[in-house]
Amino acid sequence: MEYTRLGNTGLKVSRLVLGTMNFGAQNTEEESFAIMDRALELGINFFDTANIYGMEINPKGHKGWSEEIIGRWFAKGEGRREKVVLATKFYLDMDNELDGPNDAAGLSAYKLYRSLDASLKRLQTDHVELYQMHHIDPKINWDEIYGAFETMIASGKIYYAGSSNFGARHLAYAKAAADKRNFLGLVSEQHRYNLLSRLPELELLPAAKELGVGVVVWSPLQRGLLANDVLNPAIKTGRRAESIAKLSEIEKHQLVDYRELCQALGESESNIALAWLLANPAVTAPIIGPRTVEQLEEAVRATEIVLSEATLNRLDEIFPGPGGAAPEAYGW
Repeated sequence: MEYTRLGNTGLKVSRLVLGTMNFGAQNTEEESFAIMDRALELGINFFDTANIYGMEINPKGHKGWSEEIIGRWFAKGEGRREKVVLATKFYLDMDNELDGPNDAAGLSAYKLYRSLDASLKRLQTDHVELYQMHHIDPKINWDEIYGAFETMIASGKIYYAGSSNFGARHLAYAKAAADKRNFLGLVSEQHRYNLLSRLPELELLPAAKELGVGVVVWSPLQRGLLANDVLNPAIKTGRRAESIAKLSEIEKHQLVDYRELCQALGESESNIALAWLLANPAVTAPIIGPRTVEQLEEAVRATEIVLSEATLNRLDEIFPGPGGAAPEAYGW
């Protein structure tokens, strides 16, 4: 496994992040434990979760279930917690976990303190390495939220602050506010980016690179559309089927061409999609969400793939991006 630094920090993280959104929602606790154990064996030390994970799809699921599963896995000991760079998030409501109207989606010092303590309890740990705001709050008060982050960092409950689903301008606002306070500020931004969703190349990626913010990519396979054999007519149920049903004719032709390119390269569609992200110097690591140990093991192959310039050019032909960074992409 290869490792890189998270943004401008000295923290070293694996080039693949283990996403845990399926834990509880689709994976049983036993399956989740096996995936995490194998991830450590493969050298993946960066695990990502969120306080709300665990409620999706599974009708018996509940928010916080994924964190609870991770906590019980940590409790098994044998150095599990010490080997993991753990990231979790807060922002959305947690079904009355907080008091009254303060449980609604949003950001505040109140919510940060309370949400963090609740997550630490579920995770059975006294700290998280990276605590992320799950979404931007347009009414955010940077002095308030940074004051809370600074307090929690000083207490040892958080090591670094991060964001998710922020725009380029929000990263700039955050940097300016942090500099004013002589605070490290945001070290990472978790963002959707993939071959089918390249708009971040206009503003987000250039801004993050210039500001020293590491980009952690969610949905690197665009809800399974860039996964293996996606056009197989036998796929009739689940999230992939829902995504396939919404494909335009242009996108279907793109995926046919993509499948042919991957076949010529002798690599799976999912691994070429991951390798393409890993080739971008602005990307720290994509988040993978394997349903099985076998899928996890297959994904590690992506870190070994080196895409030639010809292949990168062909991918640009199949999946045209916005033309580079703004304003050059459209200004002249």
